[in-house]
Amino acid sequence: MQPAIRLFPSDNILVLVRSLDAGDEVLIEGAVHILKASLGLGHKIAAKKIAIGDRILKYGAPIGSATAEIQPGEHVHLHNMKSDYLPTFTLDKGCEFHKNP
Repeated sequence: MQPAIRLFPSDNILVLVRSLDAGDEVLIEGAVHILKASLGLGHKIAAKKIAIGDRILKYGAPIGSATAEIQPGEHVHLHNMKSDYLPTFTLDKGCEFHKNP
């Protein structure tokens, strides 16, 4: 069984169906990719090269944009993508949480 699945045909990410260790191999569209980091169940990896600014698609819907170039098999998370809907999750400058007075 493949360790990652594409949830919708147009998705450019795959979702892990089990935890994987750094060094594990993942077959993506006929090519073997080696994981650089250990990742848990449900984490996302790139299904193809994603350029800076490209939309990240999951379930066929955009969930954010790439903030760095992402290679196939690379972990896709807040270190290389940002939410297009909830910028406070990324704590971008100017979007920090503030206490109410």
